[in-house]
Amino acid sequence: MTATAASAKPLAVVILAAGKGTRMRSDTPKVLHEIAGLPIVGHAAKAPAALDPQKLVIVVGPGMEAIADSVPGAVAAVQHDRLGTAHAVLAAKDALSGFDGDLMILNGDVPLIRPETLAALRTSLSGGAAVAVLGFHCHDDHAYGRLILDADGQLDRIVEDKDATPEEKTSTLCNSNAIVLAGAHAWDILEAIDNDNAQGEYYLPDVVKVARARGLGCTHSEAPEDEVHGINSRVELARAEGLLQARLRRAAMENGATLIAPETVHFSHDTVLGRDVIVEPNVVFGPGVTVGDHVTIKGFSHLEGTQVRDGAVLGPYARLRPGTEIGVKAKIGNFVETKKAKIEDGAKVNHLSYIGDARVGTGANVGAGTITCNYDGYDKHFTDIGAGAFIGSNTSLVAPVTIGDGGYTGSGSVITKDVTGDALAVERSVQKEVPGWAARFRARKEEAKKKGA
Repeated sequence: MTATAASAKPLAVVILAAGKGTRMRSDTPKVLHEIAGLPIVGHAAKAPAALDPQKLVIVVGPGMEAIADSVPGAVAAVQHDRLGTAHAVLAAKDALSGFDGDLMILNGDVPLIRPETLAALRTSLSGGAAVAVLGFHCHDDHAYGRLILDADGQLDRIVEDKDATPEEKTSTLCNSNAIVLAGAHAWDILEAIDNDNAQGEYYLPDVVKVARARGLGCTHSEAPEDEVHGINSRVELARAEGLLQARLRRAAMENGATLIAPETVHFSHDTVLGRDVIVEPNVVFGPGVTVGDHVTIKGFSHLEGTQVRDGAVLGPYARLRPGTEIGVKAKIGNFVETKKAKIEDGAKVNHLSYIGDARVGTGANVGAGTITCNYDGYDKHFTDIGAGAFIGSNTSLVAPVTIGDGGYTGSGSVITKDVTGDALAVERSVQKEVPGWAARFRARKEEAKKKGA
């Protein structure tokens, strides 16, 4: 759903990411840890991006501007003093100067909210409310704040767990901290929040208290619990990874791919699989992989930064590194590694080979044990293998070098010069034979063994 579908007003999104994340025990800021190949904060920004916001501001701590740099289109706002979540939102005010629209506030460590959930949250403002809060039902022991509704089912207040009465604690409707404020009231409400509490901080949930005191309406929408869990530790990071992987696997199968053992397949956030793709067990998709229709990916293969065309067969144990392009009905076999390589339609690299910084032309065949020697210690060099060429087993192609269309290389050759199309290039030492040498060798060894005994 686009922002236009949800509301005629423009939308700004503020993502709070100033926390230090000390429980991660890491030199890396918490929200830059990755799940499915994308930083946590990237996931937090991905869902609201589907609502077409006019502005995206990420609130960070001093010296943490790199967090915003990791999210395309985001602007950093620095919260110099950590005085609470409402204070953090106010740190974004200058970055939103001149903006006139609704304000969506999200936590940067909550990566699994779906776009449709946020669209529904924003739509809940359409009845005239000034504040909409995203809630979820939690039935386990927890310390979440509760959303307390009035007799008409409208949001009356948010009560923190430590302040809740025994009756209020029986409520399972909890606060996710995802909030939308109607543009006409957003900054007035935020600036009216006080710090009259034991911690002396300005708390974002108090937007409900301020709005209700001014006679403004407050409402809520709900999300599944698994969408709104935050990440504060490595254990929670692993849990989020598991939840997202399950979501990605299900989506792949619903879109027409067969996963033989789904629980063993690891997806990236941007993996694209076509129709009738078969993925065998223990396959890993890194970022930047697009797979066409009717492709088979055999077990224990690893793909990253790779484009695969229709009908190709990959693996088992294939490693396709960034810059690889696999053509229609091409074959990449077991223990083959490619990097920045274009394998054209119908070409085959079936066994125990390394093809890097290279083109393998249409219908060419690369024999077992072939390597492109592409690196001289300083620079990378290109190998061009023409259409219909045949590269004999255990060939070393010392780049830069070109094998013309239809050219052959003899097995075991070290090719350092270009090979003309349809020619055969053989580079080997002359084979010599010494009659009787093996028998004499064995006899000497046996005699030495006896003397030693």
